[in-house]
Amino acid sequence: MPVLRLPKFGKPVKYAYITGRVRAMKTKLIPNEMYARMLNMDIPEIARYLEETQYKEEIDALAKDYSGAELIEHATFANLAKTYRKLLEVSIDEPQFLILEYLRRWDIWNIKTILRGKFYGASDSEIMKYIVPAGELDMEFLEGLAKKDSINDVIAAFEGTDFAEALSKYDGKFLASVENALDKLYYFRMERAVGGTLSVGGGLLLKYVRREIDIRNLITLFRMNKAGIEASIVQENLIPGGKLGEELSRMAGQPYADFVRGLEGYPFWSAISDVATADLDGVSRIEARLKAYLIRYAWSLSNYHPLSILPVLGYIVTKETEVANIRKIVRGKEAGLPNELIEEQMVVA
Repeated sequence: MPVLRLPKFGKPVKYAYITGRVRAMKTKLIPNEMYARMLNMDIPEIARYLEETQYKEEIDALAKDYSGAELIEHATFANLAKTYRKLLEVSIDEPQFLILEYLRRWDIWNIKTILRGKFYGASDSEIMKYIVPAGELDMEFLEGLAKKDSINDVIAAFEGTDFAEALSKYDGKFLASVENALDKLYYFRMERAVGGTLSVGGGLLLKYVRREIDIRNLITLFRMNKAGIEASIVQENLIPGGKLGEELSRMAGQPYADFVRGLEGYPFWSAISDVATADLDGVSRIEARLKAYLIRYAWSLSNYHPLSILPVLGYIVTKETEVANIRKIVRGKEAGLPNELIEEQMVVA
């Protein structure tokens, strides 16, 4: 886990091979129309369907130890990690570097998962159910963290790494400040990594990363402004680096109706206008729409430069969304939720 050093790539970057592999992998994604059918299946039927897809190997391998929703949750995360590792294995030089930098978000996910598990007294086996070794931190290291006795022991394991400063925010009482610092670290690194490349797609990838930051911040604003949280606290939770950073920061703490009216005219407004102006108890539908908008944005950028990192990015975010949708359906079924409520949580681009 070294401090970030940006490599220099002396030769023109060749993306033909990795983008060709991604085109083939994209054909194995679950079609959007299949989600509606899955909503009308029970959990065993969903498992049988997944056995006919790219999840077959994981379903078959884990069926001896798990069943029902637990089997599907384990299988989807295992497949996601395998898929992302495959992308790293079939890429070299700049493509591999950029893919790994983007996938470091799973290092952040895993660290947060372990910290939350320790905070709430979960066992190491319970924690490991939600680990996705798709970033730089490998399974052996993550298992070692999960077996630590305390949060402070986990934090100590990162001494001298990029994560140390963010983890030092832990005050012994709450995890929110640590989680926010880890998110900020991820995007700081990602912006530096993308900004340090000179490939033809580098500028567009940086454009996507900044839009992703804006969408993350927008979701934070929807949640916190809806809850009536004061501006200074909202601003503390916003991630620096987005294109709309200053504009969104000024919206922090606004009355909810004023905040929503102020979003008219932004590029993402058409994706959320009907649900943002509705009288909703929560903002789950708005979040799902914004995430779907971000996926469409990633694919639209990839059309500008098909032989670049951008088609790989489009595939990565779509695959992650596929796994999230499957898990939402299964969790909803297990909890006995109506299909309409499950569907509100799903992201369909």
